[in-house]
Amino acid sequence: ASVRVRYLDRDGEAVELAMEGIAAKCVQHEMDHLDGILFVDHLSALKRNIILRKLTKWKRQNVA
Repeated sequence: ASVRVRYLDRDGEAVELAMEGIAAKCVQHEMDHLDGILFVDHLSALKRNIILRKLTKWKRQNVA
């Protein structure tokens, strides 16, 4: 996984960075947030439903 990012620094100067590995994944994760995308949006419908059922069950068991 790699990514190339162009942005403006604090002084308004254009900067371009190329990243790989965990740094690239972190940048993509943050870009997804800016675009309104959550990690669950990347899951298949089946996996998403399994997680939602577990969360619903957990919520029922932990509501005081």
